[in-house]
Formats: sequence, C-alpha cells, structure tokens
Amino acid sequence: MLHKQITYLLLLLLCSCRPDAPKPDVSDWPAYLGGKDANHYSPLNQVNSRNIHELEQVWEYHSGDADAKGHSQIQCNPLVIDGILYGTSPKLKLLALNAATGKELWRFDPYGGQYDEFGMGVNRGVAYWEDGDDKRILFTASSFLYAIDALTGKPVPSFGTDGKVDLHKGLDRPVDDLFIVSNTPGIVYRDLLILGSRVSESVGPVPGHIRAYNIRTGEVAWIFHTIPHPGEYGYETWPPDAWKHSGGANAWSGMSLDEKRGMVYIPTGSASFDFYGGDRHGQNLFANCILALDASTGQRLWHFQTVHHDLWDRDLPAPPNLVTVNQNGKELEAVAQITKSGHVFLLNRETGNPVFEVEERPVPPSMLEGEQAWPTQPFPVKPPPFSRQSITEADLPQRSREARDYAHLIWSNALKGEAFSPPAEQVSFLFPGFDGGGEWGGAAVDKEGILYVNSSEMPWLVQMEKQQGLAGHSMAERGQQIFQSTCIACHGEDLKGNELYGNIPSLLGLNERMQKPQFTELLRKGKGLMPSFSVLSESEVNALSAFLLKTTETSTEAPEENSWPYPYTFKGYNRFKAPDGYPAIRPPWGQLTAVDLNKGTIKWQIPLGEHPELAKKGLSATGTENYGGPLVTEGGLIFIAATMDEKIRAFDKRTGRQLWEAPLPAAGFATPATYSVDGRQYIVVAAGGGKLGLKSGDAYVAFALKP
Repeated sequence: MLHKQITYLLLLLLCSCRPDAPKPDVSDWPAYLGGKDANHYSPLNQVNSRNIHELEQVWEYHSGDADAKGHSQIQCNPLVIDGILYGTSPKLKLLALNAATGKELWRFDPYGGQYDEFGMGVNRGVAYWEDGDDKRILFTASSFLYAIDALTGKPVPSFGTDGKVDLHKGLDRPVDDLFIVSNTPGIVYRDLLILGSRVSESVGPVPGHIRAYNIRTGEVAWIFHTIPHPGEYGYETWPPDAWKHSGGANAWSGMSLDEKRGMVYIPTGSASFDFYGGDRHGQNLFANCILALDASTGQRLWHFQTVHHDLWDRDLPAPPNLVTVNQNGKELEAVAQITKSGHVFLLNRETGNPVFEVEERPVPPSMLEGEQAWPTQPFPVKPPPFSRQSITEADLPQRSREARDYAHLIWSNALKGEAFSPPAEQVSFLFPGFDGGGEWGGAAVDKEGILYVNSSEMPWLVQMEKQQGLAGHSMAERGQQIFQSTCIACHGEDLKGNELYGNIPSLLGLNERMQKPQFTELLRKGKGLMPSFSVLSESEVNALSAFLLKTTETSTEAPEENSWPYPYTFKGYNRFKAPDGYPAIRPPWGQLTAVDLNKGTIKWQIPLGEHPELAKKGLSATGTENYGGPLVTEGGLIFIAATMDEKIRAFDKRTGRQLWEAPLPAAGFATPATYSVDGRQYIVVAAGGGKLGLKSGDAYVAFALKP
C-alpha cells in the first residue's frame, strides 16, 4: 500500500510539472467515458453499496430541444471539470451547467437556430484542453470541429476560421460534396486533438483517415491513412488504387490513450459498401482493426484485425479499455476491445499480441456473384462470448402461439448458417445484430480487472437483392427502384424512417413538406445524418422526385443505368420481431455481464431491464434492447440506464444484484458520469430517448445522497 501511495505521489508531481498537463482531480469526470483509458471508472466512493438506498434525484435540467416527433436523442456522456458540466443538447447545442445545481451557465448553438428534421444528428461527448487560463472545449456538429472558450461559450477566433474547421478538408482526396461528420469526441494528447469520423457506408464513400489537429490553430498536424496509399503498410490488402475511390475503415466510436507511452489506440469500422465487397477483394487493412499509433506522429506501431473483409457491418463499436490484468502472478498492461459480435479481444498493450489464444477458423464462402469472402475469421478462445451467437429452433418464442408461429415461419425459410455466413439473396440471421452485442456505450473496467458490459440480444434479418435495370418502367417506378438501392437501408421499405438511429425521419407525405428545388439540393449536398447523393444523375433525381414527391413530370430520355455501383442492394435494417412488437426469440433480450479479464471467464450475467406491460402478465426480467454503457465506482457499484423502460439502476459489482433504481423523464440512452462538488458525490445521466420508438427527451438528471 505504501509503495502505491509513493508511486501515486510521484506521478502527481511529474504531471504537475508538465505545462501541457492539468493536475488530475478525482472529483472531476475530465474526459469522455471518465478518462483517457476509456474505463468508465471513478475512485469516488461516497455513494456505496451500504447507502445506495439513500440516493435521490437532486436536479433536472431541460434544454427545450426535444423533438415532438421522437426523432431527437441525447447520447452524450458529459464532462465535469471544476464544478462545470459540459454536454450537448438534442439539437447539438453545447451546454455549460453548474454541476451542483443544474443551472445553465451558457450555451453555444452551432446552427444559429437553423435546424430541421434532416439535421438531427447525435453527439456522444466533448473534449477538454487547457493551458493556463486558456481553457477550450473541442466538439463537433455536422461536418465542423469547433473550439469554444470553456468559460464564456464563445468560439476561439484563432482556431481555424472563426473558431471552426471543416472536416472535409485535409483528407488527401477531394470529398467536399460527400458525407462526413464526427459523432464521438476525439482525444487530447498535449496540444493535439486526435479525431475520427463517421462517413457514408454506401455510395459516395469518404475514406476514414484519422487526423490530429493542432488545438491552438486548427491545422492538421498528421494523418493516418486507414485505406493505405501506395508504398504504405497494408496497401496490398486492397485492389490497386483502392485508396482513390474506396471509403469507410473509419474510427467513429472513439479512442483511448496511454499518455505514458504516447500511444493512442483506435478502433475502426468496416469498409464501404458494408454488405458487398466485390470491388474490394482482400483483407482490407485497416478496416475493423485495433490500431496502435504514435500519438505525436501518427506512425503505426501495431494493429490487430478483428474481422477480415467485413461483409456484416461489424465495426468496432467502442473505445478499447486500457486495463491492467494479472497473468501468472504478474501484472500485464493490456487493451480490451469489445465487439458487436459479443467477443472481447485482450491484447498486450505494447505489442498487440493476444493475451489469450485467438484462433483463425474457417468460415463459409459467399454465394453472391463477384464476391470473395475471406476464408477465415479470428475467434478469441477466452473469454467466452458475452452475447449469444446463434439461433436454433429452441430459441424461438413460446409466449404466444402467434409469436411462435410467425418466428417459426421466418426461421424455416431462412438460411441456417454459422457465424460469419456471408449475406445472400435468401434471408439469413445476424445474431448478435447490427448494433450488437456490444455497442457504442462501451464497457467499464474496475481496478481488479473485471470488465462490465451490456449487450442487446436482438437478431436482425439480412438479405441482398440483385439490382434490376430501369428500362420499361414509369418515372415513379424507376424512382422506387433507385430508392431501394440507395435509401431503403435507412428510411425503410415503408418509408417510415428507421428506429436503428431513431432520428431518421419518415418520408411519407414528403411532398407536403418539401418542394422539388429543396429536395434536389438535399440530394446534392446532404444534411445532418443525410449523406450527399451527388453521384445521382439528373434523370435519377427526377425519378426519385416522381416517387417521393409524387411529381407528375415525365421524361422522353432513354432510362440510363442506375448509378448504384454494385450488382446487389441491401434490403434494409430489419429486426427479427414478432407481430406483438417484441423480439421473435426467447428472453433475455438484453444483458449485463461481468467478465474476469484475469482468468478469461464470465463472473456473472443478468438480464438488463424489462418491459412493464409484459411483467404485468408474468413475463418479467426479460431484459430489453439497450444503448449507452455502464459506470463503475470504487463504492462497489455499477450504474447504468440504457434500457427501454426509462430507468437508471445500480448493481452490486461483485454479484450483479440490483440495489437501486429510479425513473427518468425519457430513456437514458447514454453513459452516466459521476463527480464531486464541495465534497458531495453526484451521478448524472442524459435522458434523451428517441430510439426504438420511444419518446424524445431533453434532460440531464443528477442524483446524490440525501443531505
């Protein structure tokens, strides 16, 4: 114990001597997910397993930005620094609140009040930097990165142009008309902000290169090409010149940083197009990788690829946790990466070598023309998956004859495959689904090396469709075919939007809300989550207009080929639900799991959440789909909201036993934070709802012990 105290004091002294590093303060929540290790952990223990029953709501802040149609969300894990909470609203306004009272101190609106349903993006957090009296919040909205004075809420004029930089710039390729945003905050290393991006996963692809920005000036300090250029490592894992036209392989889910080593650990997503790779034969580095880069220069130190030639949208969904585990009586610093497929890859932090064995197992080939699926995929032998991996007939629901018969019909006609069976023209299952398994909420890790992760247990249906020609069809019919190739994945076959994101609007009645000039501009430029479809020809825009706006125009032109560049289209994100609206499998539908990273074992696993209407009928503890991660504290507690029943809960981290719960004004699809002001510990969570068909909210809610 004395040795640890001396070590801590030495580290504190060293940090205080560095002009670029503020003094650590355990009362703060100073970085996204609690710290640059991304561990969702706090050493605060005033609230603990003995007094948790005394926890009560102490303030509730409303921004007034909730969307009445249920399209808006708050996914933000806020920062708390020196008693000020920094978070974002559903309309992506940057907020500063008194962390003890919830009183608003200032707000910054990047849109100047100009915001509509197609601009409803999400933001998961912000970053903080200081040098003496210069204190800045770095955050993104749409395609811009902003530097905002942390005390006044005003843009910093010396940063970029009037306090902002355009994310389209500095990608070593012209992408000005294409879709690029950044939902998740970058990470600060000295005077650099290392930032990833979210890009289109279909047409108009933007490369997911990682950039470091100089926080003082906004200039790009370095760039790492996730789709390698000629002469760079990994170039041969793509077809020649793929760097000129391929997209994706982006780091949308955040990152973690080992400041002692100067190493940043970055998870990447799949290459575009998500579900067909006939134009990108090969392993496709650095898609689906844990990347370890030199934080000062962007030089690759090591990588580990978790999916080769991804055809399943198996993006790495959350920042890797920087952990210390006990192996054969010795401490080992490692990286723990959760996946959508419900696995944990545990890697040596210095070398990238697996701590537990990882097997390359044969997987099925593709049945689609032109596709070359990779013949093997990596499977960690330990720990075991924290989410179920397949559906059998025994998994079909028994709660009613209607649910059972429907599920059996779909199951009987679907392809029966193993993990990593490629998409086909016949419907198949992806389980865990497109959102996991593990998702962007990430995992929490305590000082004992126990990882806590929530998972959704929802199968999704996958189906590809051969593209058809446009000849011999009316304008509206041609527009419908173009819609099916370019728009259906997000807006759905019924045009009602898609609950995958919650903030994708319905296109029904679009002709009553939008005229053709507005519609054309939207397609050409994109807006918010809506990517640009500048690749569409004028006749294709006219055809889409005839279908969606019900225009009566006709064309004497011979119909050209659909500009969709692939021989197959994806038939949309469809959950496997029964007619009663619940998953068409047996519960649990959501779980919370404790994984012992030292032993590579599951310590405990419980259902997370319930559907009150089913509980009244005797079907309780079903678990629900969930978004947003857990928080673990030195007080022996796990706090998590995330569930569809609009509650926040606390669990005993040793056993998984629920100790406390409280209602929220809307579902808390965000990761909680904890902090202390004037010696009082608070737990705060954003309650924004707006996913899975639930109402939208606009609140931050804080809890503390009764005085």
